[in-house]
Amino acid sequence: MTDFGATGSHPHELRRGRSLFDLDDRTRRRNRSEGAFRWLGIGAIALSMVFIVILLGTIVARGLPAFTQTTITIEVPLDAAVLDPNGTGDPEVIRSVLTFGYAPLIERGLAGTVAATGVETELTSSQLPQLLSPGVAATLRDMVAADPSLVGQTVQVEALASGRADGYLKGRVTRESLARDTNLSPAHLDVLDALVEQDLARRAFNWDFILGADASESRPEEAGIGVAMIGSFYMMLTVLLLALPIGVAASIYLEEFAPQNRLTDLIEVNISNLAAVPSIVFGILGLAAFIQFAHLPQSAPLVGGLVLTLMTLPTIIISTRAALKAVPPSIRDAALGVGASKMQSVFHHVLPLAMPGILTGLIIGLAQALGETAPLLLIGMVGFIASNPPDGFIDGFVSPNSAMPAQIYEWAKRADPAYYERAWGGIIVLLLFLLVMNVLAVLLRRRFERRW
Repeated sequence: MTDFGATGSHPHELRRGRSLFDLDDRTRRRNRSEGAFRWLGIGAIALSMVFIVILLGTIVARGLPAFTQTTITIEVPLDAAVLDPNGTGDPEVIRSVLTFGYAPLIERGLAGTVAATGVETELTSSQLPQLLSPGVAATLRDMVAADPSLVGQTVQVEALASGRADGYLKGRVTRESLARDTNLSPAHLDVLDALVEQDLARRAFNWDFILGADASESRPEEAGIGVAMIGSFYMMLTVLLLALPIGVAASIYLEEFAPQNRLTDLIEVNISNLAAVPSIVFGILGLAAFIQFAHLPQSAPLVGGLVLTLMTLPTIIISTRAALKAVPPSIRDAALGVGASKMQSVFHHVLPLAMPGILTGLIIGLAQALGETAPLLLIGMVGFIASNPPDGFIDGFVSPNSAMPAQIYEWAKRADPAYYERAWGGIIVLLLFLLVMNVLAVLLRRRFERRW
């Protein structure tokens, strides 16, 4: 028998005649606090998403124009009297003509193209080439050097428009802003509008931005991030080859084999502290140790990779130890119980189960290193214009080069607005690389994940 049965009261009623489902003041205050905290969390997430959307929207809006470039189609007469004055037809003589010899030909071809559109302009033929990139003469020279038989013919050239002309078609340059600009005038824009109407000036996808090299400050329309991508690849390869074996080996020893004493405690504390050291400190260390002491080549991806390895090792060690610690002790005990040695227990049972976490930590560490700029500033990777790809695989490690974050920094500090546009485009490329690396980390984790 129970008290409820003896008294005949309902089991959900208290002694004062109240139900258990009735809320008292204390419970109401607690529920209000929980509801307020829940809405605070939802608001924080919503605000974070708003900032992320604004950030990504700004990057995409300002960076997408860098992936297109304006070209102007012109008919250039390759006058034999200029390119082969003696009429010998010798390819070596034709190749010896400097770009200055091609400038009058380009000027004549552009003037003829403008005249064919029927537009009337106050510009002289010597002023019209301001619509074109200064590098058009070098492009035309390379074309003739590759095929000297073109001399004496009239060839069609897809010439890159100058940075200001390209900016006008992208909305970056306005007629009002040209009042303070000596590069172009409103008359140039009238000619450009006429060329657009005749489909002689058009915007197309700019493969040279993705595959090309950097250019001088006077030729932003020719600048590309391709060679800097190669430099980043060699740096990440260096980090992978060094940080993976060193970081994993150190983690396995500290977690599985090292005795627990003051020395190992000191090592663990210093590893944790190194993970919080600003990256520019590692740049100073790399400058002193690898360049000034070891005399390794400045601005080389090898030096950049060594510096980023030092910076990435604490992160990899910490994440690898966390992955090893997450494996249940029963796995170790079971392996030791059936006669396995300590090393067999670790390498045959613990390490395979910890592999997803190890790979995830490694890729996240590589992604962090890929976006670092400060260490690269101190070893000179922003003072070198990466104008050519390396000659070979080994040369890619030791020849001067740049990296994507360093190249973006270099473009952002230049005065021409066209380079600022390319800096935003470089950020898009860098974010795509980081996105791919993080997706790869998730896929590898799912691929190697085991259940125990």
